[in-house]
This record gives sequence, C-alpha cells and structure tokens, in this order.
Amino acid sequence: MSRVDVQGVFIGKAKDLGGGLRSAIDKERVTKRLWLWEQGLGGDEHGDPRYHGGPERALHHYPAEHYRYWRKHYRQWSWKAPAFGENISTYGLTEDQVCIGDIFRWGQAFLQVSQPRSPCYRLNNRWGIPELAQYAQESGRCGWFYRVLRPGYVSPTDPLELIQRSYPALSVAQAIQHFFHYPLERPGLQTLIDCEALSERWRELAAQRLETGVVEDWEPRLLGLPLEGMQEQQESLSA
Repeated sequence: MSRVDVQGVFIGKAKDLGGGLRSAIDKERVTKRLWLWEQGLGGDEHGDPRYHGGPERALHHYPAEHYRYWRKHYRQWSWKAPAFGENISTYGLTEDQVCIGDIFRWGQAFLQVSQPRSPCYRLNNRWGIPELAQYAQESGRCGWFYRVLRPGYVSPTDPLELIQRSYPALSVAQAIQHFFHYPLERPGLQTLIDCEALSERWRELAAQRLETGVVEDWEPRLLGLPLEGMQEQQESLSA
C-alpha cells in the first residue's frame, strides 16, 4: 500500500441538530480544488470549535469499506460516505493498514496520522440511533484524524501516497484496542505513551490511567448529557 485513490472529499457547514446542539457532521461532496491548512479544509466548519477540529484533528478519514457493515446492521439507511461526517473517503485503507504517525502526500499537502477518532453522540443525533457512537467504538470502525504537516492545495483527483512510516508496530486498529477495548492494560497504555506521533491528549489520558488505574467517564461523549451538563465535561471527552 503506497498509493490509494480518494473516492470523495467532503466539507460541511455548522447546523442546528436540535436541543441547542450544533454540528457540521452533515457534510457535502466537493469536486473542486481546496486549500488545506493546519485547521483543515477551506470551507469546512465545526459546530463547536472549542471541542472539535484543531491541529490534531484537522481532517477525518473514514474507510468506505465500513458502510457494508453498517448497512447490514441498520438496514433502514442506505449507508455511504459521508454518513460519519468524514472529510476523506477511500477504499483500500482501513484501521489495520494505517499506523499512527504515517505521513501521506495528498496533492501539495503532507498529512500525518495523529489519532483514531473517538465517536461521539452527534452521530446518534444525526441518525436517530442512540447507540451508534458506542457501536462504532466497540466495533473499531472509528476512522482516524490527520494533522497537516505542510499546507497546500488538494483535490479529489489527487491520490493519497504513503511516504513515511515511523511506528509500524502501532496501527490505528491497535491504538483503538489499547485505548478503548483494554483501557487499563498497562503494556498497551505504555505503547500509546511512547508513541510521540500520537496526539498529546491521547498520550495524557493514557498516562493518567496508568497513574490512577481509573478510566475517564465515556458516557457524556458517547451518549450525550443534558445541555446544562454538557459544557463542563465535553472538553476532556470530545471526539
């Protein structure tokens, strides 16, 4: 795997999901060239920039292969990109095939895999499926984020080309296992801490668990809270 065609590029405007929640998860396909910088694609918005987006989560990649799984489990929807709010959709790259720290060339830009996505309750709200975020996390079908190492123009016709792999022992799938599926297993936590390419927040949480033996509460992120309780807890739990 050194070169993969991009199947779709998507950006979105922040909209009201109801109940005072705003999100740009409902994205639309673009066919033109876009500027990609440290905060993401030009024209792409976030419902609450304090807790979503930013340099460590500039771009969300979700494998198109996963939609076959979701179509089997939720037949009432014709699942396809960008149902999970992704910016990039491909066939041929999954969490098992991509490693934390991988550097890709996309058009003029250089991207680096920074962390898996932590699915959040906005997926539930978007599709009316209360358990969707939790099922995505449990299944490992989360996708991943990139940081932008070099800004530049990109387009859907530009392939993704892997140009450097520094952490071959830590795939995105393995990071998901260590962080979500075995969240207090010490060797796995240490692996996350030792990976300098992993986002700072994930490494901090891994170190905190290693020190305290306690896993942070995931319910506010996965299931949502009443609006008055959301703001206090979302910063540390946001996807």
